[in-house]
Amino acid sequence: MITLTLVHLLQPSPVQSWTFDDESVIKVGRSNDNHVILYSAVVSRHHLKLQRFGINWRIISLGGNGTYWDGKRISEATVIDGMILRLATSGPQIKIHTGTAAFHNAPTARFKSRC
Repeated sequence: MITLTLVHLLQPSPVQSWTFDDESVIKVGRSNDNHVILYSAVVSRHHLKLQRFGINWRIISLGGNGTYWDGKRISEATVIDGMILRLATSGPQIKIHTGTAAFHNAPTARFKSRC
């Protein structure tokens, strides 16, 4: 299981959450063919994908505006439970939770959802 939570930019409260149980690839971006759709001018149509490799997940950045973790632009990285990604330098933030300890206090949506 993996849960992606859209985090409010000015407050620590979650805006929306998506939980995936069986997917091996999760796509995030502005286009309607993504699993997580984010309407922001700085988010690319196909911004990033999360890909399962055994029990681990990898982030693969696809967007021209970049994906940032801990203030540094990344092209690929292994997912660490609780990490927060920023899409573009000033874009939305997504917190990632993996496994059974996935974040349960946020409003949830299954699969395709618009934000």
